[in-house]
Amino acid sequence: MDLLNSIVGQINDVLWSYVLIILLIGAGIIFTIRTKFVQIRFIKEMVRLITSDAGSKMEGQQISSFQAFCVSTASRVGVGNIAGIAIAIVLGGPGAIFWMWIIAILGSATGFVESTLAQIYKVPRTDSNGYLGGPAYYINNALHSPKTAVFFAILISITYGLIFNSVQSNTISLS
Repeated sequence: MDLLNSIVGQINDVLWSYVLIILLIGAGIIFTIRTKFVQIRFIKEMVRLITSDAGSKMEGQQISSFQAFCVSTASRVGVGNIAGIAIAIVLGGPGAIFWMWIIAILGSATGFVESTLAQIYKVPRTDSNGYLGGPAYYINNALHSPKTAVFFAILISITYGLIFNSVQSNTISLS
């Protein structure tokens, strides 16, 4: 068990020291430039869309723009984000807040591209009752890599089923 823990620890140290940070910031910069600063250019339109039907009752199974925003926010912000921000502010002070804003702006371009890909490559359900989509679908349909899509789907199922719960519990208990 110690050997496995050591191997996972070494991989974690490499990935979280430079590799993932460079990849995520690099992707955010590339997406920001390629979308011509979509997260800044359309902020007024975003606020207009979110507030236009807030509080209104939708017909049938439709959801309002505000409800879609809330679902999207709930899926992206978790206990780790909240606790992480609190720790960063305590340890880093005002400078940490500035850099969190910069990373949030870059990350919003990544989120926009991710959501756009999900909309472009979604497929209708066989029972004509909605759509199926998400990263596994755009990996399969855009990259034409069904094995990678299946691998991703298996990993994300394990992650959501087991690992995220452990991370959230650990974060809450440490706080």
